[in-house]
Amino acid sequence: MNPRMVDASPDFAPLWCFARRARSISWSSWCTKVLKETLLRHGFEFESDTDTEVIPKLAKFVFDRLSEQKMNDGEGRENVSFSQVVMEVMRQLEGAYALIFKSPHYPDELVACKRGSPLLLGIKELAQDGEGGSAFHDGKVRLKNENGEPKELFFASDANALIEHTREVLVLEDNEVAHVKDGSVSVFKFDFDKEKNTGGSPRHAAVQRALSILEMEVEQIKKGNYEHFMQKEIHEQPESLTTTMRGRLIRAGDSKLKGVLLGGLKDHLWTIRQCRRIIFIGCGTSYNAALAARSIVEELSGVPVTMELASDLLDRQGPIYREDTAVFVSQSGETADTLQALEYALRKGALCVGITNTVGSAIARKTHCGVHINAGCEIGVASTKAYTSQITVMAMLALAVGEDSISGQSRREAILDGLFDLPNKVREVLKLDGEIKELAKLLMGEQSLLMFGRGYNYATALEGALKVKEVALMHSEGILAGEMKHGPLALVDETLPIIVIATHDNCFSKQQSVIQQLQARRGRLIVMCSKGEASLVCSNGGCRVIEVPQVQDCLQPIINIVPLQLLAYHLTVLRGYDVDQPRNLAKSVTTE
Repeated sequence: MNPRMVDASPDFAPLWCFARRARSISWSSWCTKVLKETLLRHGFEFESDTDTEVIPKLAKFVFDRLSEQKMNDGEGRENVSFSQVVMEVMRQLEGAYALIFKSPHYPDELVACKRGSPLLLGIKELAQDGEGGSAFHDGKVRLKNENGEPKELFFASDANALIEHTREVLVLEDNEVAHVKDGSVSVFKFDFDKEKNTGGSPRHAAVQRALSILEMEVEQIKKGNYEHFMQKEIHEQPESLTTTMRGRLIRAGDSKLKGVLLGGLKDHLWTIRQCRRIIFIGCGTSYNAALAARSIVEELSGVPVTMELASDLLDRQGPIYREDTAVFVSQSGETADTLQALEYALRKGALCVGITNTVGSAIARKTHCGVHINAGCEIGVASTKAYTSQITVMAMLALAVGEDSISGQSRREAILDGLFDLPNKVREVLKLDGEIKELAKLLMGEQSLLMFGRGYNYATALEGALKVKEVALMHSEGILAGEMKHGPLALVDETLPIIVIATHDNCFSKQQSVIQQLQARRGRLIVMCSKGEASLVCSNGGCRVIEVPQVQDCLQPIINIVPLQLLAYHLTVLRGYDVDQPRNLAKSVTTE
């Protein structure tokens, strides 16, 4: 489809300039329709079909109304402050947004605000306060140091955009407004709930808290010797897994692994062990990671585990109880549906646990406890190293929750040994890169691809298919192998490529049966199996085989996803699409 001017976002209104928002806006179509109809009745004209244009027009409308009120009261329009205008605009909006306003009416001012979507304020060369630490005192910081040299301010929706300029940031929270004026920046928090309860104006208070220091390096947001960020992040997985586990695997004096230590959970482990059920809640790749870990969490904890897609949970308003533990999984920690599900679970009184890759994110701040996966900066839209680190953290969560069970001790020690050796196994499977590239050349012209998985590797099939569809723009479907005869078998012929994940676990014999049935129908098979077992899965040589290292069954999805990540990457490059920024997608989904 060709782009149209009416689909673009003209972020301005007459005599009112609106700087492009830092994040997408998510609000109800009803809210948009009502505001737009109101503005049309008051003579405003719209130049596009986008929702975004409503905001600058609304700001102009609010400014005119407030100015008229001041004039009627015998005051000048100069008594209408910029923050007052923005506050009133915020009061009219619903949903999630992060906005930056500028106006010729306030030539030396800028106002930024947010609700739901992330927004960071970076400050460069900020003078140190008397105690040696940077902070906002009385909600204000001057923009010149003692020598009269100016400081720089940066507004961004992601820390990756700031690290090249400064490490000192203030993470704005919901209903906070940053107002740049008269050589200083002031940050206020408005209490809109108070306004609703009293019928008066929203109350505001100056924000007083220390700046955060970004714990990342500029090199992390550069490609280095790789052609694309996705390629770099796939090959960084041995190191990212090592970082995820660093300081969390406990050894005794004889170097034998004895357990795990998750500092963010230690005060809540007893509550988790005693809970009625554990609910994993996430979206996309994070949901798939939780699905991969579900079985081992159930096995070691003895607690029933249920899976919820955040959007579906919200649509159903599914039951959550005080006796439940809700685990929210998100790479960015800002995923809109997951955040709303978190608010829902908090209202229901459940213990809320966060698993995220972003320190200081909304999920990290709002949950009762949690674990940072420490996978490092991930730039490519398609998540790779965060996925494997999420599974690793959830496996460690299972070990921590189940450590009081004597009967499972040998099983836990075997998993701990497997975790310790996991980075080396990932290095081994990355050596298949050339082989996977050749496979991608055979598949690049195909229109569709099926992936069959079972047990722990049902999640692998879902995640592998997701990677192919989101970056290679090829229809791909992950299917539970046990459901093959309930419809998918009708698709099988000699032209449709099918990947079957058949590494050695307790579902291996069933996957052998699936392979035989697909071969009997002349299926075009690509089988992933454990090293040395090619003859067991493809005795007649009628399929292509990918052999991967064997690890503990609950850790096998971490190994098995790597060839599929590589396949998605090479398919995308060969098909000529943008690897790191696939069309229509964003790294952090901050809208519904």
